[in-house]
Amino acid sequence: MIVKNEEESIERCLNAVEGIADEIVVIDTGSTDRTKELVKRFTNKVYDFEWIDDFAAARNFAFSKAGMDYILWLDADDVIEECDRQAFIALKKELDPAADSVLMDYVLMTDGSGTPTVSLKRNRLVKRSKGFRWIGAVHEYLEVNGIIVQSGIAITHKKERAYTDRNLLIYRRRLERGETFSIRDMYYFANELKDHAWFEEAVERYQLFLATKQGWIEDNIAACLKMADCYASLYERDNQLRALFRTFDYDRPRAECCCRLGALFLAENRLQEAVYWYETAAALGAPPQNGAIVDLAAWTWLPHLQLCVCYDKLGQLEKAFGHNEKALACQPNHPSMLYNKKYLEERLGKKAVG
Repeated sequence: MIVKNEEESIERCLNAVEGIADEIVVIDTGSTDRTKELVKRFTNKVYDFEWIDDFAAARNFAFSKAGMDYILWLDADDVIEECDRQAFIALKKELDPAADSVLMDYVLMTDGSGTPTVSLKRNRLVKRSKGFRWIGAVHEYLEVNGIIVQSGIAITHKKERAYTDRNLLIYRRRLERGETFSIRDMYYFANELKDHAWFEEAVERYQLFLATKQGWIEDNIAACLKMADCYASLYERDNQLRALFRTFDYDRPRAECCCRLGALFLAENRLQEAVYWYETAAALGAPPQNGAIVDLAAWTWLPHLQLCVCYDKLGQLEKAFGHNEKALACQPNHPSMLYNKKYLEERLGKKAVG
């Protein structure tokens, strides 16, 4: 782990690896709170690393201090839920020693019941002898090859502190120094601009990224979606629509795009067009299993919930009810869906009596 001023979350994270980790290595990059004091309750392998605006350098230093056969990496605001802890303990006994990496789900967001809504895949457990390296000063990634094992185990991100402009400032300082950005950096710099509401500048950076024609397909699609969101914030409807349709240049439709198109037309009360795109999203099946960030709601219950709204507005109550039932099958306790069910049952009951 690499940490800085994580006194509010570090104990929760380290308690979660009890029974999993045979050693704990923590790299502190300049804490001024009680982080190091708390960490020392769990391990004596605590090292200082002078911060140089480079996450990969810090993580590679952390990996250099590891001594076990496999390395599990975490952030301080990550947790391993109990069901995943038990699965992880079982994995330690069952893992084929030929495996070079274990790919796990990384849950970024959950709903009120704890069900994942946004997730991606990460090479979370890696063989130390392979010497895998982290790459990228910001939004770093672990370059992995060899035998990669798929696992159903999830690491859950529980961000409680407000996001800062730290990453954006690193990018801006690199830009001022005249550094050449990698394709990946171009994409993530645009993301940072968008997340901090620099929408016009973000659009320019997304356009520059896409113009290289060298980005990963999923990043290209995500760039178009994020660019569409920027245009929506700028009230540039036609550009928003063009950015959404641009995703089709790269691959088959994604549910995230279809749901955005549905929402755009629903807001304009163009119900038939909205139905078309929500129906398309609902018919896509499972999302690609390639490590990209997935909005699970868009691939499961959201299009059905919105189709319920559309068909109700169109007076097609049976269809509205049917789609609400499909949404409820995914989210049995969702208050909006439960309200819809009661409302539609009353409407359909009154219609039947009439």
